[in-house]
Amino acid sequence: MTTSPARFVTSDGVAVAFHSFPSEAPVEGLPMVVLQHGFAADTAANWVRPGVVAALNAAGRNVIGVDARGHGASDKPHDPASYGEGRMSRDLVELFDSLGLDSLDLVGYSMGAIVSLITATTERRIRRLVVGGIVAGVAEMGGVDRRHLDTTALAAALRADDLATIENPVARGFRRFADSTGADRFALAAQAERVYRSAIPLGDITAQAIVLVGADDPLAARPEVLAAAIPGASLRVVPGDHLGAVAVPEFAPAIVDFLAG
Repeated sequence: MTTSPARFVTSDGVAVAFHSFPSEAPVEGLPMVVLQHGFAADTAANWVRPGVVAALNAAGRNVIGVDARGHGASDKPHDPASYGEGRMSRDLVELFDSLGLDSLDLVGYSMGAIVSLITATTERRIRRLVVGGIVAGVAEMGGVDRRHLDTTALAAALRADDLATIENPVARGFRRFADSTGADRFALAAQAERVYRSAIPLGDITAQAIVLVGADDPLAARPEVLAAAIPGASLRVVPGDHLGAVAVPEFAPAIVDFLAG
């Protein structure tokens, strides 16, 4: 297993990092698994430390973890024009092209799940799709559910000098998480200002899909609404809240089992 990132330059000149995790005993015939993390996280925080990468490798899967622009080892411009889940989806497709992937399984969490859904509406190379940490708001509003996450308050919280001045509890939680990961707060604030707000044509998704959410996640209310909007999708609920669900014992096996079919 290696976590030393490679980088490729996207069509708008931003360098995006990706980490390769080859299995010691890959199962022949199964495609690459591509992981896209959530807001303020990176490949290590979202997928390596919770054990998702190790579980996939143990199941014979080769894995790539992508650090979204503004996160991890990728470039971190502070201009909001460089961001948005739509732009991150283009980054994924350009990565698929640069690696010559003709088939893959895609797993996204929170912001990464929105990126993955957008990608799967047009990208037919995706065989199986796992989306976690998002639910009804994506089907009803497009993008993050702004009824539960005030993105204006989030951007302000990320730019605030003093954590004690942040009144919005959800925004304060994300600010604490960003501080704990050593993230570039101003790059994250730029992304918060460009979150996806358009309808996502979920009915166009052809990949076999599962919605995977924590039972106590306030950002994952009514997951059955999203599952019903994706043709043939299934639903799995595990313990945990938005930041904690990825680390519960049930989370990684749910991904491994679904991708194994």
